[in-house]
Amino acid sequence: MEGQHAPYPEPVEIAPGVFMIDLMELGMRYRTCAYLVRDREPLLIETGSARSHDALLAGLGALGLKPTDLAYVAVTHIHLDHAGGAGQFMKLAPQAKLLVHPRGARHMIDPSRLYQGAREVYGDRLDQLFGPLEPVPAEQVQAMPHESELVIGERRLLFLDAPGHASHHFAIADPVSNGIFTGDSAGLRFVTGFTGFPYEFVMPSTSPVDFDPDAVHRTCEMFAKLPMETVYQAHFGPSPKDEALRETVYYADRFRELIEQTYDDHPSPEALEQAQAEIVRERLRELGLDPTAFRPQAIHLDLLLNALGLLAYESRRRRKMGSAG
Repeated sequence: MEGQHAPYPEPVEIAPGVFMIDLMELGMRYRTCAYLVRDREPLLIETGSARSHDALLAGLGALGLKPTDLAYVAVTHIHLDHAGGAGQFMKLAPQAKLLVHPRGARHMIDPSRLYQGAREVYGDRLDQLFGPLEPVPAEQVQAMPHESELVIGERRLLFLDAPGHASHHFAIADPVSNGIFTGDSAGLRFVTGFTGFPYEFVMPSTSPVDFDPDAVHRTCEMFAKLPMETVYQAHFGPSPKDEALRETVYYADRFRELIEQTYDDHPSPEALEQAQAEIVRERLRELGLDPTAFRPQAIHLDLLLNALGLLAYESRRRRKMGSAG
């Protein structure tokens, strides 16, 4: 089995019936994953981008599954590293429904505005990073509003509106696995396999253009009230819920303070990257971890996207303040 699906890593069972598939985003291990939930009606959570298509198919194949075996495919939000390959994948799974946040459904059916928005962020590197976007037939798309439920066998899944990272974001609570599939709504886990650091840590993504620290607080408070003890993050893998929520809120507040205090100085994205790195070092020291082992270049892309998102957040906030005044 191992050789058959090389060079892609084998899926890992992280809870009974829940398998983590490394999507090899940007050709890198331990960056982004999908989750396969095996039940009477199998569910795939995240497709990744079109560039992750082969890794996803290999992961399913290693589990003895084909796209035609799936009943549902869910994307927690429509950012390209989570849903950019949905159109390509759903062609291979015409029997399956694509579950998406109500705000994202129309962009899966017609991805032209999604593509344009992503191009404004990534420029000419967009196609190289994420590949082409293809539409999903409208009859395959199923919007999942806040607190809607889906029974896929022994599991009754609860879908929850989870803004903060993105306005078109939902999370999926699964009582059977005692976990919540949070996408990017409860932070990112930077694992040792990805960073090379001797420890792992959680930090939120404030990428363009929807970062909202107040919504981050509300979403994390909602998660805290749920009985599940684990969050299954798309970047990368499971985290103890308490740790993920604590660190996500901590950094969201610190990053908000950073941009509100420095915006008038017209900081460059590079300057904001450096400032974020200092905040991370401070936090690692507080947690009793060695800050000298932290190398910002290992998470350069994440810090850069955070910087762009913080600039967009503060610009939007000030426009709202001006219009209110």
